[in-house]
Amino acid sequence: MEKTEINRLLTCILEILEMMVESGAEIYRVEESAVRVCKAYGMERVDIYATTSNIIISVEDGGTIKSHTRRVKQINTDIERVHRLNELVRNMTTNTPSISEIAEEIKEIKAAPVYSAPLIFSFYGIIAGAFYLFFGGRDITELIISTVTGVLVGVISRLLGKINANRLLGRFVCSLFACLVAFAGLRLGLAKSVDHIIIGNIMTLIPGIGLTNALRDLFAGDSISGVLRIIEAALLALAIACGYIIAAYFLGGAA
Repeated sequence: MEKTEINRLLTCILEILEMMVESGAEIYRVEESAVRVCKAYGMERVDIYATTSNIIISVEDGGTIKSHTRRVKQINTDIERVHRLNELVRNMTTNTPSISEIAEEIKEIKAAPVYSAPLIFSFYGIIAGAFYLFFGGRDITELIISTVTGVLVGVISRLLGKINANRLLGRFVCSLFACLVAFAGLRLGLAKSVDHIIIGNIMTLIPGIGLTNALRDLFAGDSISGVLRIIEAALLALAIACGYIIAAYFLGGAA
């Protein structure tokens, strides 16, 4: 394979790996995908090192050594995108399509439609209301407050995402808002207790998938990525707790 072709192939592979990490894929799966694809295209040796913030890949082909690196700036959860990227990797390892075809498929995956904003906001509200009931809440007014607050939390989260706000700041602001609304409802006599309202809305902010992926990485032997993800999940949980503490302090708690 010519040098220019190797560079183009590595660029496509890095695009795939970056999207996989950004969408919440396990690190071992990211590294395994890189090795399988490079081997399928005839690379003699492949060295790949990936974390949640950086990807480094080096390949050797006919005495030519090429190294590329990519900085990963954000992590989200998009299971559908991970699935499509896995399908692309399987196609590359089985059928070895041309680099132009790979680049076109990458563009299609990037341009794939996401869920509409109203649908996302609705599910924020449904989840908040469902967890309110799950944890023992039974008052219809409190259920409405929890559901509406969940919708508003979804709106705030979306707006913060639009301006690329720090994830810690985003969790803190959403937690603070949800808790302030709950305590305000208590002070106005609309709610008898804030416990279930707050729990229902905080459950939409808990980094459960991040923690699960952290444990997967640890069990798979990717210690650095696992520890980084655990630290990130812990910091997000701390930001959520800080939002509650400040709201409770300024509105006098649930007394």
